[in-house]
Amino acid sequence: MCAVPQGANPLAEMIRAEISNDGPMPFARFMELALYHPEFGYYEKDADRVGRRGDFVTSVSVGAVFGQLLAFRFAEWLGAIDGPVRIAEAGAHDGSLACDILEWLAANDEPLSGRLTYTILEPSARCQGWQAKRLAKFDAQVEWHDSLADAPEIRGVIFSNELLDAFPIHRIGWDAAKRDWFEWAVTWRDDAFRWEPIDVGGGAWRALLPAWPIELLNVLPDRYTTELSLQANAWWRAAAGKLAVGKLVALDYGHGPDDWPAANQPDGTVRGYRNQKLVDDVLDDPGEQDLTAHANFGLAKRIGEEVGLQTEEFTSQERFLNGTFAEMLKSAPALGQALDVRQVQTLTHPAQMGRPFRVLIQSR
Repeated sequence: MCAVPQGANPLAEMIRAEISNDGPMPFARFMELALYHPEFGYYEKDADRVGRRGDFVTSVSVGAVFGQLLAFRFAEWLGAIDGPVRIAEAGAHDGSLACDILEWLAANDEPLSGRLTYTILEPSARCQGWQAKRLAKFDAQVEWHDSLADAPEIRGVIFSNELLDAFPIHRIGWDAAKRDWFEWAVTWRDDAFRWEPIDVGGGAWRALLPAWPIELLNVLPDRYTTELSLQANAWWRAAAGKLAVGKLVALDYGHGPDDWPAANQPDGTVRGYRNQKLVDDVLDDPGEQDLTAHANFGLAKRIGEEVGLQTEEFTSQERFLNGTFAEMLKSAPALGQALDVRQVQTLTHPAQMGRPFRVLIQSR
């Protein structure tokens, strides 16, 4: 590989070199490098990229209430399981959510806290370091595993918050004339990364395509674009297989079982964020902006059910958290009244995080 010119983005140069050697790059590979390259990937950089001073806001960065409400709900579920139990979190970022959950349980359910192990599924050594620093006071209660394969069988809760939307995705388009799907790849042309359609007859992502009715395909506009994530669906299958008894939960924004493909998103849902704003070009300056696409809850639901899980609930974050809050006020009024109501309102307001964010709960 040629030397990186002074002042250039080193990751961009690496991607250019790979395209030069191998041809147009599937967006899944581009996104993987842009977010997870061990040295230059977006998520391997500063831990403070999330929050009002960072590039985007999450439910966790609103405040501790999100973790407190989850802790209350998890305690209810875990209380129905005898013996040692686990909460396994994937995509824990800097450990803030884990800290909020563990602090609430330690203060409000000491018996459960005493038999709980908090398992963090984290492949990044750098992120593990951030998490360990944040969770130092819970050191004896927290353990790390690089992947689900390395983790023990889970009796309890496996959950993720805004993880499914961050898995690399294949961006695919509809060729109305050929009545078939193609893949949008990334190439280098005219001194910039550009989209280029490629014909991938045997692409592994084709196995995820539903058997959409002919009537629907007939009205899809030419080059209608959507996304499929092999990695997200493989992770959900692996998580379902690791769950011995308990719940598998995802909180994220994305497509439900009945609203994909989405007529109002003809160009798909891939977007980038930087300094709290949508970026104009998701291919520009890889590693320096967040990249995301809608989670596909319909596929996750199907996969979980295929491996024996029961779907208990698919709802909005608004309904899930408001229901949890109402139950807390009813069963433990002092705990409910102690919560920051403004944070609850932000998390559940339909125009903010309440409606766009959704919750899928499956169980074994």
